Amino acid sequence: MRAVIQRVSAARVTVGDDLVGAIGPGLLVFLGIESRDTEAEADWLLDKLLDLRIFEDESGKFNRSLHDLNGELLVVSQFTLLADTRKGRRPSFTAAARPEQAVPLYEHMIRRAHDRGVTVATGRFGAHMRVELVNQGPVTIILDSNDR
Repeated sequence: MRAVIQRVSAARVTVGDDLVGAIGPGLLVFLGIESRDTEAEADWLLDKLLDLRIFEDESGKFNRSLHDLNGELLVVSQFTLLADTRKGRRPSFTAAARPEQAVPLYEHMIRRAHDRGVTVATGRFGAHMRVELVNQGPVTIILDSNDR
């Protein structure tokens, strides 16, 4: 799994004219699920991002996590994070999980975040989405379960 995490003061996702997910202060997570991923990778990634200290304390140091701030989470599926651009000019997405595998892992991660008391909003899996955000910092971090 690969995630691009952005610290935001607000973020929202629309599909067509429909608002499908919105959060206030927290993390926007673009999530790419690989065909070899399992619930173990989803659990590791969720634990890491919920406890990642990327919010500033009163001294301006990165000492607070999403949990510490009771921040919200917006998770948007994005298979293009797994693009292989080593050959040619058109990216290959063969590493990305097919929807029948990716959707259950995506839902597992969201369910686990809910179980841990996090307010979670989502995009719409497989839809063409418009994502708007106000990045704070800016702070953008990449997490990859292959790096654990």
